[in-house]
Amino acid sequence: MRGPALSTYARAPRRHRIRRRADMPLIGGVRPPVAILMALLLSVAGLTVYALGSIPGEQLPLAVRDSEQQIAADAAVSVRGSISAEANTLRRAAEANTPTSTTAPATALKSVVAGRRSVHGAALVDPATGHLLAASGGTVPLAGMGVGGLAADAERSIIPPRLVGAASGARILYFARLTVPEHSQDTNADQSQDQTQQQTKHWLVVVLEPLPTPAAHGDGRGTWLVGGDGTVLATVTRVRAPSGADRTLPRIAARAAGVSGWRGDASGSLLGAAASGTRTVAGWAVVAPQRTATGTDNTSGLHLTVVTAQSVALTHQSTDYLRIALLTGGALAAIAVVNWLLLVFAVQRPLLRLHLSAARLARGAVGRHPLASEDLSRPVPVPAYGEARRTGRALETLRRQLLGTDTPEEIVAPRGPGTRALVACCALLVTAWAAPMLFVVDQVDTPASVPVSVVAGQQTRTQYAADRARQSLDQSYTDLVDVAASLGGRSTAQQRRVLRKALADHGQYRSLYLLDRAGSVVLRVGQTPLRTIVHVPGGNGITGVNTYGKIPAIAAYAHIPRAKARTKTSGVVVFGEIDVKVLDGLLPEPGLGSVWLADSHDRVLAAGVGFRAFQPLPGPGLARLADRTRAPGTAGTPTSAVLTSSGVSRAMSVAAAAPLAEAGPAAGLSWRVVTSKPAASLRLPVFRAERMTMLAGLLGLAVGVACLSWVHIVVVRPLRELARLAERLAGGDRRTVLYPVNHDETGSVTRSLELIRQALADRGRSGTVFPAAPRAQAASAGHGRVHTQQ
Repeated sequence: MRGPALSTYARAPRRHRIRRRADMPLIGGVRPPVAILMALLLSVAGLTVYALGSIPGEQLPLAVRDSEQQIAADAAVSVRGSISAEANTLRRAAEANTPTSTTAPATALKSVVAGRRSVHGAALVDPATGHLLAASGGTVPLAGMGVGGLAADAERSIIPPRLVGAASGARILYFARLTVPEHSQDTNADQSQDQTQQQTKHWLVVVLEPLPTPAAHGDGRGTWLVGGDGTVLATVTRVRAPSGADRTLPRIAARAAGVSGWRGDASGSLLGAAASGTRTVAGWAVVAPQRTATGTDNTSGLHLTVVTAQSVALTHQSTDYLRIALLTGGALAAIAVVNWLLLVFAVQRPLLRLHLSAARLARGAVGRHPLASEDLSRPVPVPAYGEARRTGRALETLRRQLLGTDTPEEIVAPRGPGTRALVACCALLVTAWAAPMLFVVDQVDTPASVPVSVVAGQQTRTQYAADRARQSLDQSYTDLVDVAASLGGRSTAQQRRVLRKALADHGQYRSLYLLDRAGSVVLRVGQTPLRTIVHVPGGNGITGVNTYGKIPAIAAYAHIPRAKARTKTSGVVVFGEIDVKVLDGLLPEPGLGSVWLADSHDRVLAAGVGFRAFQPLPGPGLARLADRTRAPGTAGTPTSAVLTSSGVSRAMSVAAAAPLAEAGPAAGLSWRVVTSKPAASLRLPVFRAERMTMLAGLLGLAVGVACLSWVHIVVVRPLRELARLAERLAGGDRRTVLYPVNHDETGSVTRSLELIRQALADRGRSGTVFPAAPRAQAASAGHGRVHTQQ
């Protein structure tokens, strides 16, 4: 049935086909975009009220708690680094000492622990029997370890440290294996033969040291090292212990760390007691590696937690965000209603009336409807505005021409604003609401918006970053001094083996090389040095070798001691060029922002983000802040501030600077660590409100532009073209065929105009003028003719 139906439709006269299309239901048109615009704008208004109204009036912003949590995490990294450095140093010292089979245990123990200032006691144990072979210093508690445990530990490549209790407080035990060659006689050999077999045995070096104290920075902040059961194991000197309700904070932190599984990335914040307008804010973090490549590490089994706490003044929020939410949301809702009324009464309803009027005239022009004469006798209601008015006037003129009471005449389009201006007015209303939301409302541009405790927290974290860089440089220097001590009196081949082993054991070096008295490189292992010093420096220390180039060259140096032996050494000083990538990896921490290591001239040597070697610090504000750390007569003092960038945006950032070292080999460098992070990243109510208002403005603007552009494309442009075609048809143009494009209101009017055009063209060719009453009969008589004009 489908094929014959389609063929019948194809053979039908054009006038019949157009009429059938005129009877089709409308698809799309003006109603969907108007309704969707109304619904979306009201939705944005509701979201604005919800987002802004849900901002709480916080007396203690979340940014303060985040800052304390991050400070605790930095302190945990400091403790972790101290424990790992002590453990690794002891192991390297044990590997460097190779006692013979005749070496006394006391001598072997003394050679391993020599130079370690923090040792409270040391012991040399035979792990096979558990017997104490030698001891020095204080008593090392070995009773609770067990012989079986010592033997099992001795078989492992890395023996992790252990916590032990003592009368004066908690201590930590470090372990290292000492390999001793042993000669044993073969009893099966002939008695005349002195045949021996060389075997090796292991001694276990156990060193008792005090538990590392967490580094504490910032005035009024307490820092504690807590055990797995919540007991405070170590505390910072001259810092009060928790009192009152705050005494439970260490235990709560240890419990939270246990729930987290003692992961290295586990941290959090706690709230303590409130009194006299202040409240205690605490942060905790687990002292354990975040990831372990080999499955064995130095701190994961200790179950240590760092807890920091300070009293923060409570603030009273003066901004009523609920009131702002109701005002902004209500304004957008009012704009949505106004736009809907304008589009409905000025565009939608007139266009629907034109659709009905044009269809009525088309039925009267065709003449098959029983009430065709009545369809033509009723005047066309002419809208009062824009292109709809022009189209209505043209339809009324065509109605009179169909009745024979009027002749074709050119219709002059009236000047004035049309539907496009109305849509532009609606867009202007939406823009008038969105623009202040984007650029005016709740735009934070005063440093007072950032709490003082948050700014101080950035300074504290910058000091921790400086500590990490200083510890790395100091460790590089200490390791190089040990290497220099082992080079004296050795041959060139032996020195090369020592340098290669040192380069393999210490990953912070790019290269190790020896200089003679003339400043020439006489021996090198590793990569080619970026640059070398021309004149041999005096003493030992750390220096910057170059002041320009693509990569900064930082090196530690130490003089090789003169050997008593007659072996002549060609080098007088050993240099260890430090890989800048190591410093780049130490500087950044989550939430710290951008970090730079700058020299005394504010040029960047290392950074946590991409940088160009020896470029100036980004922005004059950071350079001025770094200069403020230079206190006369001292190594420098840390400082912090809220910086506001110049320009239209006036973005704020929380910045801080701290000297790299106040003592030690890096103190003479006058280097500083500078940090900066956007203030908008802080979890403060003012910045949350700023983000919410900007998001609401963007959503409102996007919805308005999208829906009104939709109205312009599917309504305004076709309506303007429709008005032009209707006026041409009313002016006497009978040759232009009108092709409807869409099944909407404008397409329906276009189809009706085509039927009217065909009826007027047929009447013009016949030359017959009919009165108004019998017009339906005349139209019926000519209905069977098929006429198509191109």
